[in-house]
Amino acid sequence: MEESSSALEIAGKVTGSGHVTGGKLNVTAVPVKLASGGSSVNLNSGTLAIKYYSNTVQYDNIYAGILTNGIYTNLTSAMTAAKAAGWISQNPVTENNPNATKAIIYFGVNRNNNAILDQGEHATIAIAYANNERPQALDTIKAEVIVPTGSPLTIERLIPNITTSVVDLG
Repeated sequence: MEESSSALEIAGKVTGSGHVTGGKLNVTAVPVKLASGGSSVNLNSGTLAIKYYSNTVQYDNIYAGILTNGIYTNLTSAMTAAKAAGWISQNPVTENNPNATKAIIYFGVNRNNNAILDQGEHATIAIAYANNERPQALDTIKAEVIVPTGSPLTIERLIPNITTSVVDLG
């Protein structure tokens, strides 16, 4: 029974950082938490994979790693730390887009400063898009978070018109 239920669930609004004049997304942020009654989940890159699909690309695993060295209150600071860790070449919020599409995970609430998501903790999956792979209006993006136990978490969104730098993806 435990293997058939999802270990993770979306914990709020999925948002993106948009480039208004270009009409494209630079990065997407998906808040996640443990499913109700679920067991802790190891978020290390050796135990978790993130598949990504869009209208133009398909990747089996874009997961670069998890930031466990603190709490990040916003996407900009998390992307700065991911760049410092060498996981992305550019901060897509404040600079140009990175040279490869990558996903990182960072914590908003982490009670024990490890890479395991426990009850009461909140993490965010951030997908930074390579310049030539950025989704635009009416594109569909889909990510599957494959965890060690339980069903994968599937996130699918239709990109609206990019009219502001913060894009609500529902």
